[in-house]
Amino acid sequence: MTAVREGAPRTSARLFVRIAWRLHRALYRFSGGRIGLSRPKDGAKFGMLRLASVGRRSGQPRIAIIGYYEDGLNLVTLAMNGWGRSEPAWWLNLQAQPDTTVGLADGPRAVRARAATGAERERLWARFADFPGWGDDIDALAMRRPAETAVVVLEPRTDVRPAG
Repeated sequence: MTAVREGAPRTSARLFVRIAWRLHRALYRFSGGRIGLSRPKDGAKFGMLRLASVGRRSGQPRIAIIGYYEDGLNLVTLAMNGWGRSEPAWWLNLQAQPDTTVGLADGPRAVRARAATGAERERLWARFADFPGWGDDIDALAMRRPAETAVVVLEPRTDVRPAG
């Protein structure tokens, strides 16, 4: 029998998160994109974006709807899996192929993903406290994970050429 790490997320909570994610994607899809994405509002709520990635093993397109906030032109999110132990598939996919596209409430944007490090990571991590919904004590939640939670920066790509 495997010992359960103290403070680890319960299976029922993880199941709830997975169902919520699926329902959110379905709501977006069935509404034709009219419902499900939003812009962040400092002190009020984080935004929701639609992240496209390519499966690192399958090569198949993958979609995730994730929370974010804006830091200048960059979009910032956490590579968490409902505070579960494993890395989210979308982050593993972006590590293999960092150039992608996100759907925002005001339209698509080509981005390149990278993990923030050092002082930049600390500054961006601290800003999550400005957005209710990431958890009252984000540091305590992060301690549930066996490895440091990556702060993911989605930078606008300038190397994209218009079609046509």
